[in-house]
Amino acid sequence: MRRLLRIAAREYVAYVRTVGFWLSMLLMPAIGAAAISAPALLEKNAPPPVIAIIDQTGHGFDRAVIDSLKGEAGKRPIAEIAYVSVSPTAPLDAALKRWLTTGIGGDGGRKLSAAAVIHGVDDAITIDFWSNNLADRSLEREVSAAVADALRVRRMAALGVDPAALKAAQSLKPKVVSFSPKAAAAGQVGLRDRLPGIVGFGAAMLLWSMVFTGAGILLNSVIEEKSNRVLEVLLASASVPEIMFGKILGVAGVTLTVLGVWAAVGGTLILTLNPGLAADIGAVLIGRGLVFYFLLYLVGGYLMYAAIFTAIGSFCETTREAQTLLGPIMALLTIPVIFLTQAIRRPDSPMLEALSWFPPFTPFLMTARAASEPPLWEVLGTGVLMAVTVALVVWIAGRAFRAGALSSGKIDFKGLIARVRGGA
Repeated sequence: MRRLLRIAAREYVAYVRTVGFWLSMLLMPAIGAAAISAPALLEKNAPPPVIAIIDQTGHGFDRAVIDSLKGEAGKRPIAEIAYVSVSPTAPLDAALKRWLTTGIGGDGGRKLSAAAVIHGVDDAITIDFWSNNLADRSLEREVSAAVADALRVRRMAALGVDPAALKAAQSLKPKVVSFSPKAAAAGQVGLRDRLPGIVGFGAAMLLWSMVFTGAGILLNSVIEEKSNRVLEVLLASASVPEIMFGKILGVAGVTLTVLGVWAAVGGTLILTLNPGLAADIGAVLIGRGLVFYFLLYLVGGYLMYAAIFTAIGSFCETTREAQTLLGPIMALLTIPVIFLTQAIRRPDSPMLEALSWFPPFTPFLMTARAASEPPLWEVLGTGVLMAVTVALVVWIAGRAFRAGALSSGKIDFKGLIARVRGGA
């Protein structure tokens, strides 16, 4: 045990004492905040689009569209370029192309961002939407919605309905109050009742990110020591379980340090900005015992994948060689992420229940489903199956680790299997 802890401490200190580790750890929250705020910031500082509304129907759809676009409370200033009534012929198409490419009035003029040509008879209205930005369809949708509203108002007016009364009727909305027998406050559902699902999803993503980043660090560490012959030296002074579990424990400490710092920063912000929310999260984790579910699946899932990545690294001297073995495992890791949101919304889905019994997916899916209080027999059954799988994976990984650490040359799958079976 002493040698195991020394190896773990060596692995931990090798990463934590570097400046790059702390810089990357501190930069990640800043990058995450920038990623969240960047779209709104870019939208705010982008130049306002210039759009022309050409109404060929004579029913005033152009004014309805402009009023609707200006009704965005200054979110998107619109330049009103043209209100003309022309026949839909080739010259109009040519003019629109010219306005969108070279600008109004020829080269050097102000270019349009988009143009909407509204034509048709009675209620059979068509919008020809021209735009330079093929990826952004927000303007197109806003113009379509404005014309649709104008069509409804026009139809109701023809039936004798007062437009003001119609607008008032459209603004009517029922007040919805959610109730559930699982809710704490007299059956009425509040944020605290929905928190378990949110916390479960966050815990599942936390486990996934820990496995993904920690296993990657572990893989690179083993590959580096394999290429430098450090593993052979370690094998001469420590047993295979001590080396493997020491490295796994050390890298787990690195990832937990990162997550601990982020959790401390996030917890401090929540306590400062919304103490009630922090108390509710604590009550959900401790009062409902979710923290014990999370720890169970966190330890089991991390140990299972860390053992696999350690064994893979022992057979590779470069990361390029590891790619041949990592592909299927990385594909396997992406599958539970696809189902995580459904694990919260539809935790009793037969497909999710079946996938939860597949040990590589069990830690992630059961962590997300724990908030919905699945049957105790299912929790115990998946937990026992995962524990048996982890023990089997660790045993195989230990034999593979010893065989890989003493191997050299390119990976030979037949020889790999033979060495694992023979333990040599």
